[in-house]
Amino acid sequence: GIPWIRLNKYSLCQLGYGKNQKRIQATVSSETSSIAVELACDKEDTKFILEQAEVPVPKGEIVRTEAGLKDAVEYIGYPLVIKPINGNHGRGITTNLNNWEDTLDAFHAAKEVSRSIIVERYIVGEDYRLLVIDYKLVAAAKRTPAGVTGDGKSTIKELIDIVNSDPRRGYGHEKVLTQITVDELTKGILEQNNRTLETVLPEGEWMALKDTANLSTGGTSTDVTDIVHPYNVFMAERISKLIGLDICGIDIMTTDISSPLHETGGAILEVNAGPGFRMHLAPSEGLPRNVAGNVVDMLFPPGTEYKIPIVAITGTNGKTTTTRLVSHIMKMKGYKVGYTTTDGVYIQNRLMMKGDCTGPASAEFVLKDPTVDFAVLESARGGLLRAGLGFKSCDVAIVTNVAPDHLGLKGINTIEQLARAKGVIPETVHAGGYAILNADDDLVYGMRKSVSANVALFSMDENNPRVKAIAKVGGLSAVYENGYITICRGEWKMRITKATNVPLTFGGKATFMIQNVLPAALTAYVRGVPLEDIKVALESFIPSPSQTPGRLNMFEFKNFNVLLDYAHNAAGLKALNNMLQRMEGTPKVGIIAGIGDRREEDNTGIGEIAAEMFDEIIIRQDKHLRGKKDTELIEMLSEGIKKVDPKKKVKIIPKESEAIEHAITNAKKGSLIVICSDVVPDALALVTKYKEEEAKNLYDFSRDDIPNLQK
Repeated sequence: GIPWIRLNKYSLCQLGYGKNQKRIQATVSSETSSIAVELACDKEDTKFILEQAEVPVPKGEIVRTEAGLKDAVEYIGYPLVIKPINGNHGRGITTNLNNWEDTLDAFHAAKEVSRSIIVERYIVGEDYRLLVIDYKLVAAAKRTPAGVTGDGKSTIKELIDIVNSDPRRGYGHEKVLTQITVDELTKGILEQNNRTLETVLPEGEWMALKDTANLSTGGTSTDVTDIVHPYNVFMAERISKLIGLDICGIDIMTTDISSPLHETGGAILEVNAGPGFRMHLAPSEGLPRNVAGNVVDMLFPPGTEYKIPIVAITGTNGKTTTTRLVSHIMKMKGYKVGYTTTDGVYIQNRLMMKGDCTGPASAEFVLKDPTVDFAVLESARGGLLRAGLGFKSCDVAIVTNVAPDHLGLKGINTIEQLARAKGVIPETVHAGGYAILNADDDLVYGMRKSVSANVALFSMDENNPRVKAIAKVGGLSAVYENGYITICRGEWKMRITKATNVPLTFGGKATFMIQNVLPAALTAYVRGVPLEDIKVALESFIPSPSQTPGRLNMFEFKNFNVLLDYAHNAAGLKALNNMLQRMEGTPKVGIIAGIGDRREEDNTGIGEIAAEMFDEIIIRQDKHLRGKKDTELIEMLSEGIKKVDPKKKVKIIPKESEAIEHAITNAKKGSLIVICSDVVPDALALVTKYKEEEAKNLYDFSRDDIPNLQK
């Protein structure tokens, strides 16, 4: 079905996603003409247009003063109807006026709603509402004013209470019928009939308590769609075209809706924009009509797109880089991409919202944007457990891996439970889409059993038995094969490019980045991107602070290098270590921190891996302690480091900025400083500042430095 999003706390809703969305508020759609709405709200102009088109309307005048009212009464004659020129929902309308005193009271009641007042001839008959959607009559209802039927023993007040006890009645528009209230209009009607609320109504006698038949004032409706005369159908559809209103309610007064209006002496009373649907969806009597379905059919005719392609990406590590890479490929293909990451929400590569934006609210932010025609949504565990997904289904889901992280939080205590939570993402792929799973990860591979979509695999091993098995049945995979990024369909292999040609892999040294490239390339392939375009996109994706902030950002100083990365768990550090082993730079200095909401063994494990990775270690303090004391985290890391190498050179500098400053200002020639940062923008800004200062010093010169300059 068509997905929807409520855009405010009232009745403004979005149907569909991105550039294919439509909006509807109450019963006015994003396709409804503003001119038509203004015209319908101006009863004088509406009446003029209908009169010019020979549509029967009551004889009437527009007045603003009591003197004008008196002239209008003399011209039109009794009985009369008085209503505000721009009212709605029956507000300020009084009908069947037969004397000057009541007419004057009705005039003042209407003046509370509008400065200008319509005085019309009262048409004898019954009140009908004809609903026209997309310029076709879809429903008709006879409306009966709020009233009560006597039982010979109950007062009118008691009868009102009995009627209001109907469970279908509520306040305002909360239910299919509205409770009857006693207002000045009701008291006036009772007075005209020489009755009060304490009058006992004779058995079987029905008495109206309102002048108008609006459901919003307690009226009821009877469906009459099937008996509307063809001439009246023609007339209603013509009126909707005359006003230009794609969704309109036409009020008719006639003695018989099954006879042509011109034969019964009936007339068109009003044309309404934003008509109520309750009387048609749930009539008091007769057949309910699914008129809301007619609106949806108008907004989205058969074959109309209502969604945009959605790629959802989850996993323990690699989500953000994969998200950015997929977005880059699709942008190169010409899409206007919106994507969410741990560092913000981006619309067409412009940062719209900063922060960890990997939950459902951020996904909705992208899907609500009317400029977006392709969505790539990083979907993390936290948002999923807290508030679910921000989308109904997706076209492609990628699961990069599942490693021990965030355990002990929100009821997730084992890695198997973590996998189950992340497995929700591939389960949302629709039947024709693809779930792209890591064949090298047992837990991720196991997710295929609960997926109803197509399954494609990726692997760093072209001889992975799981990849071989899917190839035998003509399946799809992406593998690292003889140094190439390769797409396999069945037994056919399609090489895209060498991994060393992809800047993101650092000449093939960053194998964990190759693991991110494989599913990204496979996603582009299943979305119809030609191999040559995938190749160009992969080779033009440069790991940099602007393209991949906090993901392998390398800064080359004159005598040393700085590598900034978001690695924050054991699995991420191990992957980074594999890369560092292949890189030059001695000594290797690591700036690390513990994480407050992780288990003790997780933080100790980070210390153990850091001891294997670095020659020197600076322990800083994470910006968000998340329930832990700063000394606790430092002790856990230190314990892990000592377990591997008791003599490891360790320095404790709690503030990250001071830790970075210390490492850079004391850097040895040929060294490599690795900053594992959790607040990437701040760390990037500081390193960039040092880089710019060095460049300035390198290129500063005076007039004396210029050769052959005339003194």
